[in-house]
Amino acid sequence: MTRSVDPARWAGVFTALVTPFRDGAVDVAAFDALLERQLAAQVAGLVPVGTTGEAATLSDAESLALIERTVRLARGRAMVVAGAGGNDTARTIDKARAAEAAGADALLVVTPYYNKPNQAGLFAHYDAVAAATGLPVMLYSVPGRTGIEIAPETCARLMEAHANVRVIKEAGGAVERVTRLRAACGDDLVIHSGDDGLTLPFLALGAVGVTSVVANLVPERMVALVAAWERGDRAEALRLHEALAEPIAAMFVETNPAPIKAALAALGLSGPDLRLPLVPVGEASLARIVSAMERAGLLPSAAERAA
Repeated sequence: MTRSVDPARWAGVFTALVTPFRDGAVDVAAFDALLERQLAAQVAGLVPVGTTGEAATLSDAESLALIERTVRLARGRAMVVAGAGGNDTARTIDKARAAEAAGADALLVVTPYYNKPNQAGLFAHYDAVAAATGLPVMLYSVPGRTGIEIAPETCARLMEAHANVRVIKEAGGAVERVTRLRAACGDDLVIHSGDDGLTLPFLALGAVGVTSVVANLVPERMVALVAAWERGDRAEALRLHEALAEPIAAMFVETNPAPIKAALAALGLSGPDLRLPLVPVGEASLARIVSAMERAGLLPSAAERAA
């Protein structure tokens, strides 16, 4: 049975969860602690095994175990949007069905990378995935990672064909895409910012939330930003946006998720380990990350440590 898409459930902050590693394996204890920290901050959604979760280097068994764990720990306190994308349509369908069986509330399905299909191919890919599952499918357009983006007209065609395609994570770095998507797809399309630094302008143009990397580090602050906008406190939303600008920029000094893992390690919340071909950030990047965290009050400054 196809589940209807309730726009209200998609409002707010959805955290793109990191996957902590220790000695090459998933660090389950660290993952659990990070997830509970998100729930305590009252994020609206949890997104395991996406880009930030290094899905490309997780085995199918690891991915499924993390989805099952997220569902079990969340216990309905937040939506679980399971990463289920890939560049092979048949395998994407298999992952989507496995995530559905594991109890996920929705699916995050990235545009196929490496293959670089045209818009007809993109439509056929998402058409097949949406038809194979009853879960809502969050389209994920991130051309910087995949080399292609979902055209607004393709999004509109998919919405016409499938009742479970009503949500998009837009991570192309272009604010005007919100207006183009709304013009093609209408008010029924639920839009998430896929870029932390564009959360506020996206909300101003009609988006309802953000799928956030920096929320791994400062979930309360991201929740407060979106909440301020939702209650009409524009001044507070702008203040929070500006206060978060430097930490957000620091989280992208190198390829995500290396910086966010370095930041979490600086707080002692998890290790900095990644899976090859990603490696921990370099010394200059780490210095910038730590400096941004100090100025944001997340770490004591050198002077405070010396006192």
